[in-house]
Amino acid sequence: MLEQITLTVDGEAREVNAGTTGAELYFDEREVVVMHVDGVLRDLSHPLEAGTAVERVTIDSPAGLEVLRHSTAHVMAQAVQQLRPDAKLGIGPYITDGFYFDFDVAEPFTPEDLKTLEKMMLKIVNQNQKFARRVVTEDEAKIAMANEPYKLELLNKASTADSAGEGVNVEVGAGEITIYDNVDRKSGEVIWCDLCRGPHLANTKLISNAFALTRTSAAYWLGSEKNKQLQRIYGTAWPTKEALKAYQERIAEAERRDHRKLGVELDLFSFPDELGSGLPIFHPKGGVIKREMEDYVRDRHIEEGFQYVGTPHISKDGLFHTSGHLPYYADTMFPPLHIDEERDEDGNITKPGQEYRLKAMNCPMHNLIFRGRGRSYRELPLRLFEFGHVYRYEKSGVVHGLTRVRGFAQDDSHSYVTKEQAPGEVKHLLDFMLSLLKDFGLNDFYLELSTRDDSDKFIGSAEQWEEATAVLEKVATESGVDLVADPGGAAYYGPKISVQAKDAIGRTWQMGTVQYDFNQPARFGLEYQAADGTRQEPVMIHAAKFGSIERFLGVLTEHYAGAFPAWLSPVQVRAIPVAEAFNDYLGEVVAKLKAQGVRVELEDSSDRFPKKIRTASKDKIPFVLIAGGEDADANAVSFRFRDGSQDNQVPVDEAVERILTAIKTRDNSN
Repeated sequence: MLEQITLTVDGEAREVNAGTTGAELYFDEREVVVMHVDGVLRDLSHPLEAGTAVERVTIDSPAGLEVLRHSTAHVMAQAVQQLRPDAKLGIGPYITDGFYFDFDVAEPFTPEDLKTLEKMMLKIVNQNQKFARRVVTEDEAKIAMANEPYKLELLNKASTADSAGEGVNVEVGAGEITIYDNVDRKSGEVIWCDLCRGPHLANTKLISNAFALTRTSAAYWLGSEKNKQLQRIYGTAWPTKEALKAYQERIAEAERRDHRKLGVELDLFSFPDELGSGLPIFHPKGGVIKREMEDYVRDRHIEEGFQYVGTPHISKDGLFHTSGHLPYYADTMFPPLHIDEERDEDGNITKPGQEYRLKAMNCPMHNLIFRGRGRSYRELPLRLFEFGHVYRYEKSGVVHGLTRVRGFAQDDSHSYVTKEQAPGEVKHLLDFMLSLLKDFGLNDFYLELSTRDDSDKFIGSAEQWEEATAVLEKVATESGVDLVADPGGAAYYGPKISVQAKDAIGRTWQMGTVQYDFNQPARFGLEYQAADGTRQEPVMIHAAKFGSIERFLGVLTEHYAGAFPAWLSPVQVRAIPVAEAFNDYLGEVVAKLKAQGVRVELEDSSDRFPKKIRTASKDKIPFVLIAGGEDADANAVSFRFRDGSQDNQVPVDEAVERILTAIKTRDNSN
C-alpha cells in the first residue's frame, strides 16, 4: 500500500499518495496551470511533500498570466532560432500585458519576420511540446549553454552573486540553476532548451492561439548603454482569443487617445527638437486649458488656507546639500552650472566661481520662507503653495510626451505643522486632492502607501519612519479608499501616499502625492515657539495635487480623447450659419456669448456648410450652434453635439443659458 501524506490543498486538509504532483491534484481542472507551494510558485510537475500548503493558480489570475506569457516567450525564442539559426539568446521575461525576448542577430527583425514567427509559433503550440524542468550544476549549465554567450554571462553573474541588470533574476538565482527543455511528446526528444528559473505551463498547447507579436526595438544587453545593442521582440498572450481581441481593442483605443497625437491634431502643444527632449511648449489652444487648470487650482488652494508664494528656477547647489537632495537625488538633477568665476589677464583665478543648479524641487526654497522670520505655534498649520517650475534629468528613453518631461510646473505645497496636527493635515490634503481629481472628471482611484525597505537610500531613524508611516496609513485607511502597499517606494526622507487614478478606458495613472517629512525641518533648523515658550521643530508635509500641470494635462487629454468638457475646451462654442445670409444673425448670438466670457467663434469662411460641420467635429468643439431660415424666424438656434445628435430651434436666450450652465458648473459629462 502506498504511503499516505497530508497536504493542505486550497485551505482544506487532504490525504494523498506520497509523491503526488500538482498535475495529479488538479488533473481535471484545465484552468489550473501552476501552483503555490508554501507560497512559492511551482510547476504542476513538482512532487509534493507532507505538510505543505498548496494553492491553485489559474491561467487567468495575475500569476497565471505571468507564467503563460513567459512560456509564450520561450516558444517565440524557439521559433526565432528556427528562423535565424545564428540568433543568440538574451533574456525573455514577462511584462505587463505581455513579454519580450532579446536576441543578438545579424539583421534587425522586420514586420514580415513577425508574421512568419507567429505562424511558426502556432505550429510549435499545436505540437503540444512539454515544458520539462531540469536542475543542473553550474558546469552542466555551461555545457548546455556553450553556444549562448549571454547565458554564460548570466551564469557567471550568478556564481559571483551579481544580479545587476534588468531581467537577470528571470534566468538565474533562487539557489538553483535550472534549464527548461521543450520536449517532443511522441519521441521524448529535447527540441529546444533555455536557462530559466521558471515556472512554466505544463505544455505548449495551453498557450492556444491567443497570442500576438506586437513590435520590435533595439535594446541594450541588461539595460546598460555600456553593453551591446540587441534586437528585442515584444508580444502578448492571453487565456482566450476573446481576451486577446479585447486587449487589442484597448490598445487601438489607447493609440487613438495618445495625447502626443491629439496634441498635434488639436494644435495644443508640441515638442520642438530645437528645445531639447522633454521640454514642451504650449500653443494658444493648449495654453487656454493650462490657464483654466492653473486658475481653478490656485483659487482652490487659497480657499483651502494656502498662501501663494514664488521661488526662482535656480539656486546655489549648497541649498540642495542642506536639504539632502544631494547626493540622494543627484542622478535626477541636471549637472551644475559653474558661474561667477573671475580671472585676471593671465588667466589666474581672482574670484572663485560657484556651483548653481536648476531646481528639481521647490521644498528647500519654501523652507527658507518659513525660516525667514520667527514663527509661533499660532501660525501653524502654515501652508505655502506655488506653481513651481522644476527641472529633472529624465533619461531619453524614459521621456514620454507630457507624462514624463524634463521641465514641468508642480502645484506644489508644503504644510508646516506640529506633530499633533500632522494627522489632521494629511487628511485635509488627501481630501483636497481627491476633490480636485473629481472636479476634473477622474472619479475612479485607489491609494498607494510607499514605505522604506532595508536599503541604504533612506535617512532617519526606524522610530521616525514608523511614526510617519503610521500617520499616513491611519489616514489613508480611514478615508475609505482602497489602499495598497508599495514597499521600498518611499522618498529618501519619508513615506508617502500617492493617488492612482483610472481613466476612461481603465488605465491607471499616478497622480498627486502626500509625503511626511521629518528630515528637512532638522536640516534647515526650522523652529516655532510653542505655547509653553519652548522652541519646537515642525513636521513638514509635501503635497502635489496634480503631480505636475503637464502630466495632468496629458492624462486629461487621453481621458477625454481630446473632447474636453466645455469649461476646459479651448473653443467652447462654434457658430456655423447654414448660408452666408445668416452670418449677421449668428453674429449677434456670438456677441451675447462673448459678453458672458464664453470662448466662441463665428465660422463665416467661404467653406461649404458640410465641411464646416466636419471641421467642428474634428476639432471636438463641445457646442456647435447652427442657424438657418427657420431658426432665424423663431429667434432660435439649433445645437449640434459631438456625438452627431441635434436639438433644433432652441430659443437663443435658453441656448445661451444652457451653455453658461455647463461651463459654470464645470459639467464633465460629454
